[in-house]
Amino acid sequence: MSQVEFSRTVRIDTIGTVPRALQVEADEAERAALARRFDLPSLDRLQADVDVSRGAGEIIASGRIQAEVTQRCVVTAEPVSARIDEPFAVRFRPPPAAGSPEEEIELAEEELDVMFTDGALIDVGEAVAQTLALNLDSYPRAPGAETALQEAGVKDEGEAGPFGALAALKEKLGK
Repeated sequence: MSQVEFSRTVRIDTIGTVPRALQVEADEAERAALARRFDLPSLDRLQADVDVSRGAGEIIASGRIQAEVTQRCVVTAEPVSARIDEPFAVRFRPPPAAGSPEEEIELAEEELDVMFTDGALIDVGEAVAQTLALNLDSYPRAPGAETALQEAGVKDEGEAGPFGALAALKEKLGK
C-alpha cells in the first residue's frame, strides 16, 4: 500500500465475520499532514470508532467519524470552525479486472464507498481520512460573508435567477 499520512492497517486474515471494534485517532503530526493534504488551516481532532468484518467477498468497515476542523471561508478566506460527527461505511474489495481504457464504468449506489485492497491489508486510517474529506463543507462561509458578497455586487440566487430577472423587469415597468 502507498504511504499515507494517517495509516492504520489491519491484516485481512485477522478479520472474521463477527465485527471487530477498533478505535483510531490521529496524533498531532498526522493531523498536521492531513490538514496540508486537504488544505485546512487546522485539524484539531480526528478519531473514529470502527467495526471491521468480513462479508461476501469483501471487508466492511463501518462506524462513526468525529473531527474538529478549521476551513477557509470561500468568500472572505476567514477561518470557519466546524465539527464533524457522521456515520460511515466503506467496503474493501480486490481491484476490478482491467478493462479497455475507453470502457465506460457505471457504479451502483452500494459501490460508491469502495476502496481497493491488495488482498493482505486494509487501511482503516486512510478510509477515515477519505471519509473526513467527503464530509468537509464544500462552501464554508464565515459570518459576514453575505454582506461581503453584496458589497462586491454579487447577486444572490433570487436576484440572479429567472425570477430575479422578472422582478427587475416588473420594477422597471412599474416606474
